[in-house]
Amino acid sequence: MAKRIRDLGINLPGVPGPNNAITDVNGVAVGHHNIIQGHGKLIVGEGPVRTGVTAVLPGNRDASPVFAAGYSLNGNGELSGMHWVEESGILNGPICITNTHSVGAVHEAAIRWSNQHQGMDLMRFCLPVVGETYDGVLNDINGFHVKAEHVFSALDNAREGVVAEGNVGGGTGMICHRFKGGIGTASRQVVIDDSEYTLGVLVQANYGVRETFTVAGVPVGEEITDLMPQMDAGDTGSIIVVVACDAPFLPHQLKRIARRVPMGMAKVGSYAGDSSGDIFIAFSTANAVGQDNPCTLQMLPNEQMDPFFLATVQATEESILNALAAAETMTGIDDNTVYQLPQDRLLSIMKKYNRHRTSD
Repeated sequence: MAKRIRDLGINLPGVPGPNNAITDVNGVAVGHHNIIQGHGKLIVGEGPVRTGVTAVLPGNRDASPVFAAGYSLNGNGELSGMHWVEESGILNGPICITNTHSVGAVHEAAIRWSNQHQGMDLMRFCLPVVGETYDGVLNDINGFHVKAEHVFSALDNAREGVVAEGNVGGGTGMICHRFKGGIGTASRQVVIDDSEYTLGVLVQANYGVRETFTVAGVPVGEEITDLMPQMDAGDTGSIIVVVACDAPFLPHQLKRIARRVPMGMAKVGSYAGDSSGDIFIAFSTANAVGQDNPCTLQMLPNEQMDPFFLATVQATEESILNALAAAETMTGIDDNTVYQLPQDRLLSIMKKYNRHRTSD
């Protein structure tokens, strides 16, 4: 079974990078740790457990500072450390994503890991960026199963290249448009004059109702009305989105990029429900950001940002669809089952609307 949306013959706009992943931005690495244990009735503190941690390293393992900015579309969620990112315009260290009730454990572990990898002079002051979405439909979320060693594993195993998607890392127990969701990623290449840049997106998708779900303009959610989770409380999930690029942008420009993420979400069917935490961070690896001495910076003019806005919209849309395409049916606490997006039915629907690519 194909694991990515393009593999299914569904046309999506834009030119992706070689891995069609956030790791196409040079130096950016992604790692996961999954925790899957137990079956049957929920016993708080014992399981079943369906959760994990995903880590994004922005550029290199010594986490040299990069320019960054954030944006909250709907703030019913958490992305810790964002106050300082917004104040300073700088991201120091990795970005981690987990479940809602494990932010504290991941936050502390990220500090410990950074102390070991970045040196105490820098790490006397550390405000890790840790995001979350709620996996309590499938996971013993009040059992606090995410531990420091799991965070260390995700960070230590972060790699460039192909990124695992679907039921992995922080996305292990997540739901998207009432199908199984999780981690997804995509990238776009942008050419400005004679220079080529890359923009990549990674999502932890755990949001959305079925009836608005759309694939390449096709109302798939209206066509597939069964395969619903036993527990269905509407748009009560969230999505964390990380945008990386190698174009020389300053923090105020990265803020503008982060604010385009919702347009990609809307193309898949998000309307940012009241209980959905839709929070985003964007960073650029292009400038060496000095902390002690004056430094020389580059920036593209605002007039050249339009292709990056479009790339953000396209890569966000495809990242969500990749998360759905890769995710597999999962049964968790109290035998609650969340079903994967049925790819055979999806293809039939796309053909019905003449939106399926039959040949290259």
